[in-house]
Amino acid sequence: MISLDGNTLDIASFVSIVRGGENVAMLGDARARMEKSLRWVQSVADGKICGPAGESLAVYGVNTGYGSLARVRIESHQIEELSFNLIRSHAAGVGPSLDSEAVRGMMLLRANALAKGASGCRPELVETLLEMLNAGLVPEIPSQGSCGSSGDLAPLSHLALVVFRGPDADVPEESGWAWLDGVRYRGSEAMRKAGIERLIPGPKEGLAMNNGAQLTTSIAALTCFDARRLILAAEVAAAMSWEAMRGVTRALHPGVHALRPYPGAVACAANLRALMHGSSLTDSLPDKVQDAYSIRCTPQVLGAVRDGVAYASKQVGIELNAATDNPVILLEGEGPNKAYSAGLFHGEPVGLAADHLKLVCSELGALSERRIFRLTTASLSSRLPPLLAESSGLGLMAPQTTAAALVSENRSLGYPSSADSLPTCEDQEDLVAMSTTAARRAREVLRNSRDVVAIELLCAARALWVRMESDPDCVLGQGTAAALGAVEEILGGRGGEVPSEDMMRLSEGLKAGRVLPAVLQAVPQLVEVSGE
Repeated sequence: MISLDGNTLDIASFVSIVRGGENVAMLGDARARMEKSLRWVQSVADGKICGPAGESLAVYGVNTGYGSLARVRIESHQIEELSFNLIRSHAAGVGPSLDSEAVRGMMLLRANALAKGASGCRPELVETLLEMLNAGLVPEIPSQGSCGSSGDLAPLSHLALVVFRGPDADVPEESGWAWLDGVRYRGSEAMRKAGIERLIPGPKEGLAMNNGAQLTTSIAALTCFDARRLILAAEVAAAMSWEAMRGVTRALHPGVHALRPYPGAVACAANLRALMHGSSLTDSLPDKVQDAYSIRCTPQVLGAVRDGVAYASKQVGIELNAATDNPVILLEGEGPNKAYSAGLFHGEPVGLAADHLKLVCSELGALSERRIFRLTTASLSSRLPPLLAESSGLGLMAPQTTAAALVSENRSLGYPSSADSLPTCEDQEDLVAMSTTAARRAREVLRNSRDVVAIELLCAARALWVRMESDPDCVLGQGTAAALGAVEEILGGRGGEVPSEDMMRLSEGLKAGRVLPAVLQAVPQLVEVSGE
C-alpha cells in the first residue's frame, strides 16, 4: 500500500501504482487540509463571506462563470448544476482511446493534486478516485483534444463524467464509458458494479477536476521511467557493436572526459569501459587509431541523452506533487478572499520537458541506427560479412531498413509542440502549451527508438557470433558477454529465419526489463540514469 499526501509521490511509486497495480490510500493529514479549504469554499458558495464593499464575495469558479464568463455571478442554488455543466461541456475529446496506464496515471495525479488541500474539494473526491484505481476501473479517455492549458481540460472532463452525476438525475448517457475486468460499460454501470458511489459535484469541484496537466504529466512520467531503462540498454547495445567492430577504447579514457565533464558523458564512458572490460576484440587492430562518430562519440551523444532525461525527470518529479487548478485556496492569505487566481494549470513546464525528452529519445535511436548500418556494411565493419549474412544467405539488410524508417518517423515527430500555440476561449487563453501533444509524441518516439535498439541488439549479437566462430579464443567483455547471453535466452538460441519475430521478441524483452538484470549482475558498477 502506498500513501498519498499530495507532496511525496515520486516516479518509481507512480509507476508501481499505475503499472504494477499497487494499492494506494490517502493520508489523514491530507484529509485535514482538504477539509479546511472545503469549509472556506462552502462559506463562499453559501454567501457567508463578504467583500470590501459588504457584497457577497465573488470567487472564480465557485460562484462565477468560467473563462471569458468569469464576471457572470452564479446563484447558490445553481452551483452544483454549474459544476456538472462544466464537465459535460468540456468532455469534447476525440481520437483513439488512451491506454490504461496513461489513464490510471492521470487519475492518480489528479487525486494527488487535490490532496494538497489547495483546491477546496471534499476528501471524498480523492477517495473516490483512489477507490477506482484500486478496483481497476479505468475510464475511457480520448487521446486528442487537449491544448495543455487550462490544463488537460477535455481528458480530465471525460474522467470526471464517470466520477460525477448530475444534481437532478443520474443519466447513464452522461456518464461516459469505463472498463472493468476487461468489459466496457457506461460509466455509471461500471461504478455500480465496482460498488463505488458517484458524487454530485460541489462548489468548485467540477473546475478542480478538469484544471491541470495531469494527462501530460502521466504520459511524461511513464516515458521518463522507460527512457531511463532504455538508455542503459542502448549503452549495452553500443558496447556489443563496439566490440563486434573492433573499436578503439581510447575515446573512453576517464582523463579524456574529465576535460569536458558533462555528467551524462562521464557516466556513459564509465559504463562502456566496464561493459567491455576484458574484451580481446577491442583495440585489436594495430593500424586503427580512431572510429567513426557513431562509435567514438557515443559518450557525447548518449551522455547528452542521459542529461536530457534527467532534466525531464526532474521537471516531472515537481509536477507529480503540484497543485494545478485555478483558483487555489491559501487560507493564510490576507483579507476575506483566500482564493488566488493564477496559472498553475499551464502545461508549459512539463511540455517543454516532454519536447526535450522527445528530442533526446530520437537521437538515441538515430545513433543506434548508424551503428546498425555499419554492422551490416562490409566496408565499414572491420570485415564482418556483407549484411551479416549467414552461410544460408539470409542477411540483415531489411532490419536496417526498418531501423532507418523508424528513425525517419521520429524525426517527423520531432517538431517541438511547445513552440506552437493557438488561442482558445475567446482569446482569454491566448498562449496555450500544447503540452499533451508533446508528451504523446515523446512516448511514441521512445517506442520507436526501443525497436531500433532491439534491432541493434540483434545485429550486434550476430556480429559477435561471427567473431566467436572465426576465433574460438575470442573473449568478450564481462558486460557484453552477459548481454549476449540475455539476447540468446530471449531468442531461444540464435533466432529464427523471420527477422521481424526476433526483433519484436527483443523489443518486448527490453520493455519487460529482461536484458539488463543479467548485465547488472555481471557488472554491478554500471551507473543508471538519475531520476527526479
